[in-house]
Amino acid sequence: MRTINLLLLVASIALAESWSGPKGGLKPEVLARSKRRWVLSTIEVIEEHEGPYPLNISQMFNTMSGNHEFHISGNGVDLHPKGYIEIDKITGVVFLKKRIDRETHNGPFHIKFDIYDKHTKTKLDKELSFDVEIKDINDNKPLFVEPMKEIDVNENAPEDVLQIPLMVEDKDLENTPNSNFTVSLLKQTPEEPKLGVKHLGGTNHHQLTLHGCFDYDKVKRYEVIVQAVDRGVPPLSSTAVRIINIVDTNTHPPKFKAREYHGQVNESEVIHDFLRVAVEDKDTPGTPGWRAKYFFIKGNDDDNYKIETDPITNEGILSVIKGKDFEKTMITTLVIGVENEEALWICKSKGGKLPTPDSINVTVKVIDVNDPPKFLKNPADVYLREEEPPGKVLYTPAVQDEDSDVKHIRFKLLQDPADWVTIDEKTGKITSKKAMDREAPILNGSSVYTVLIGAIDNGEPPATGTGTVLIHLGDINDNLPHLVNKGVIMCGNKVNKVMVAAHDADIPPFSGPFSFSLGDDKTVAQLWKLDPASGMEGGLVSRKTLPYGNYTVPLVIRDQQNVIGKDSLQVMVCDCGDKAVCRGKEPISINFGGPGIGLLFAGLLLFLLLLLIFMCQCGKKFTHMPIIQEEGSQTLIKYNQEGGGSECKAEPTRLLTPTSPTVTDGIKQHPLQMAPVMTQDMDKYNSSMFTTINTNMTSLGVRQQARDTFRSQRGQSMYSTWNTNNQTDTYQGNSSRFKRSVSMLSHQHVADHIDRRLYIINRNNIAYPEYQPHQYGYEGQGSKCQSLDQLSFGDPADELKFLNDLGPKFKTLGGICHQTIKEKNIQI
Repeated sequence: MRTINLLLLVASIALAESWSGPKGGLKPEVLARSKRRWVLSTIEVIEEHEGPYPLNISQMFNTMSGNHEFHISGNGVDLHPKGYIEIDKITGVVFLKKRIDRETHNGPFHIKFDIYDKHTKTKLDKELSFDVEIKDINDNKPLFVEPMKEIDVNENAPEDVLQIPLMVEDKDLENTPNSNFTVSLLKQTPEEPKLGVKHLGGTNHHQLTLHGCFDYDKVKRYEVIVQAVDRGVPPLSSTAVRIINIVDTNTHPPKFKAREYHGQVNESEVIHDFLRVAVEDKDTPGTPGWRAKYFFIKGNDDDNYKIETDPITNEGILSVIKGKDFEKTMITTLVIGVENEEALWICKSKGGKLPTPDSINVTVKVIDVNDPPKFLKNPADVYLREEEPPGKVLYTPAVQDEDSDVKHIRFKLLQDPADWVTIDEKTGKITSKKAMDREAPILNGSSVYTVLIGAIDNGEPPATGTGTVLIHLGDINDNLPHLVNKGVIMCGNKVNKVMVAAHDADIPPFSGPFSFSLGDDKTVAQLWKLDPASGMEGGLVSRKTLPYGNYTVPLVIRDQQNVIGKDSLQVMVCDCGDKAVCRGKEPISINFGGPGIGLLFAGLLLFLLLLLIFMCQCGKKFTHMPIIQEEGSQTLIKYNQEGGGSECKAEPTRLLTPTSPTVTDGIKQHPLQMAPVMTQDMDKYNSSMFTTINTNMTSLGVRQQARDTFRSQRGQSMYSTWNTNNQTDTYQGNSSRFKRSVSMLSHQHVADHIDRRLYIINRNNIAYPEYQPHQYGYEGQGSKCQSLDQLSFGDPADELKFLNDLGPKFKTLGGICHQTIKEKNIQI
């Protein structure tokens, strides 16, 4: 049933197309079967149709009931370009909605056609399709790519094609009359020479042509108008303008302003710019066609003269580069020609021929002057063996002078770099002044020493001639062979041999090839050998694998005449990399493993713990460590004292007792040592006495902090241990213990000790104001004892046992002092 309906639909479409005819720019089409579906062929639409719009371009029919609707899709509908084509869903009429330009939207447009149920929106039949093609009209004119262009053309441009392209484009459909065009010359100003247009076959390109020659002197600028016209209906056209600027070239030959020139030069004189010649040229100044180029035609056979062009004035500058001899030539005639840098051009269409370059004669007069003497042999070769003793005559020159008497010529050394020779001023005889060394640096290894001498005549003005003397020095064997390099590198990990080169400043047969040998040291021969041992270089071979390090190898080198040279070679044996260079030491690196890192953190934690403990301890109340104050020797002496004294606040001090007594004026003097003090008496008291004095004390230039403490509790005794130069006192009491090192000089004068005690009292006068010094009225006679300066400290090792029992008077005094201190609650 569907097939019958489809056939009816196709038949109805065909009838509708035949009925509508060519109206609306449509063309009758037929259906074609393709891949089991019917496809309408192309529907043509004329571009830029006048309308009215929407324009009916076709209609679709169907024999089904009215419960269907038409749908189209594709280019021009819902694909690019959108919105140009639509269909009436009920009637099936296809419309073009607006103007369409073929050059903008080039077809064909492929459109799909479907029929759907109006209510269910289901497709009722298979899909059909048709194409809409836009028909071209002549709506685009041919256009020049460059409507306006200015071009430079040389005056000497050849006839026929000029390098002036004319490019034209037409956007209409290719290979149709609408896009085919012709180009022609519409106007030319001025009209001569004639220009034309030539088409380049196979392309749309055209070029201008020239018939004749340009003349820069007459016309310097041309304006050309060209036109392009297509073959469409109606024909369309456009124009373009070409401005042609003529560039001047060499069309005029240069001409000399004068036909003859005269000049003069001194004999043998070299001079620049002694004469100038001028030309005129009608071409544009500064161009290659204007710049002159001069040349000699005749008269300069010996190349005595040179001519060049002044770039500013275009003149010819004549110079003498090699002096003329008056005795040979007094007058010279030069023939000089001229032309331009650019070749001359003549228009062949005018029948012109190239002219001969212009030329002139220049007469040069040579003026006679005093000629210098001339050496008959120049240069002169002299042969001498090196190191010859001085005073040897080397050479006597011979000279001639056409203008002066040879007897009046005097000679002079002009060049003697090493100061090796002298010259006789009258005869010119050259004599060696010093021994000459062939190997001297000034010779640069050439073996030839150059001396320049001068011969001066007596003319007006005097003239000087120069001569060269070449002294060839023969070699002797006066140099020892030696090593070229004193040090070499042996890559011990690669080779066991290095090559050693030798050199001798002499030349064969007094130099190499050499023979090499080791010194007389047998130890060296055990480590090294030579292979090869002769030649310009020898091979040093290690007999065994050597430890890395530096080695000194003495070598004996003999030249061909068996002259011996001794030298030492420094050999560095090392480990090499890719090149023959010793490797550097690898940097030391430390890698921490897990245990190392753990120990590091443990040490850090321990340090923080100790720091915390220290801070906690510092927070407690600080207690001074007791330090015993140094005391001088104590001797009980009876004094007649008047006036009351202060209460006893003095702390018990260490008493020193003599061991090896001496008697001076009835008074015992002993070397002193520390001993237990009041051991027996102190045991009687079950109390303690404690006194601390903080003193900044300076004695004998030494400033120190002294803290003195005496403690004795529950029968515990104090003891001291002394060494010869250093004291180490240890004090024990309850749980405290400390050590103190005291440096004390033996045989210290008592006067110094008293001064120190007075200084301490003065510094502590605030705490003990009653100890301030007082003056007392002196009564009686002075002591019969000798000066206290003679007393001195004794040996600390002396016996101090006498202090154990000082008698009943001392015990009474000790009890009084102890009772007073106890009342003031001062604890020992």
